[in-house]
Amino acid sequence: MTKPDMEWVPGGPFWMGSDDFYPEERPLRRAEVSGFWIDVYPVTNDAFSRFVQETGYKTFAERQPDPNDYPGAPPELLQPGSFVFMPSDSVSSALDMSDNPQWWRYVFGANWREPIGSGSGLAGLGDHPVVHVVAEDAGAYARWAGKALPTEAEWEYAARGGRDDLVPYAWGNTLEPQGRPMANIWCGTFPHRNLAPPGFERTSPVGAYPANGFGLFDMIGNVWEWTADLFVEASAVSGCCDALDEAEAHAGSGPSPTISRRVLKGGSHLCSPDYCQRYRPAARWPQPVDTSTSHTGFRCVLRE
Repeated sequence: MTKPDMEWVPGGPFWMGSDDFYPEERPLRRAEVSGFWIDVYPVTNDAFSRFVQETGYKTFAERQPDPNDYPGAPPELLQPGSFVFMPSDSVSSALDMSDNPQWWRYVFGANWREPIGSGSGLAGLGDHPVVHVVAEDAGAYARWAGKALPTEAEWEYAARGGRDDLVPYAWGNTLEPQGRPMANIWCGTFPHRNLAPPGFERTSPVGAYPANGFGLFDMIGNVWEWTADLFVEASAVSGCCDALDEAEAHAGSGPSPTISRRVLKGGSHLCSPDYCQRYRPAARWPQPVDTSTSHTGFRCVLRE
């Protein structure tokens, strides 16, 4: 049996995490997953548009923020929008690389339809990954498609492409074997010198880089991808994180000062050797469930 635009990933044990890069990836440990189907590509703007046309769904970034969810926030700032990567033209090599807000802006009117802000549109981006989606949006699409979001362990197993060795990258020991780019990551000096080819300065068309051993594209780079799992330090679990459902995921997104965080995987076009080396299967990021950005998307799985 085949399923359109999905690949079967056989289950099995594998090495999960890493002891060699960032603390949240530790410890390297054995994990195991059952077999599942997974989307060959991240969900694209064209695919998400079909979902919206059929359901009338409005994403989190398109909705008016509820003041009760953000006590103390100035009313003039409570407008629909999302975070967009926008490095200042004045950025120099002396930039404080620990100060992320220097290149992120909350842009009123930015959402999946207008990825850079009002008037930007999706012309020429139909086959690019959808962005500016939060965990709730990704879950809504998955349910509509009769699928689910992958657990962190499923996602990482799929990203490794059938390898069960300890190489850092999905394709081996070298970031760019024989000078060949294997994923859409930052090209140049982050964040002020972008040498990507035209049309690849931000997201890129899905499938533009080589598939992994399971025939999956863009598991690494292009956009970070939502998983179903609550973020906890890897050292606190054995094998994988606990999957949580939609209601549980949003338990902390109201007036409580604690916002639940989900695990993102895969890195994005903003990951760079000189700043963020998270273009690896083991890499993970804690993303608040109510925060959308211009470099976060998702793909789905189907379990039998």
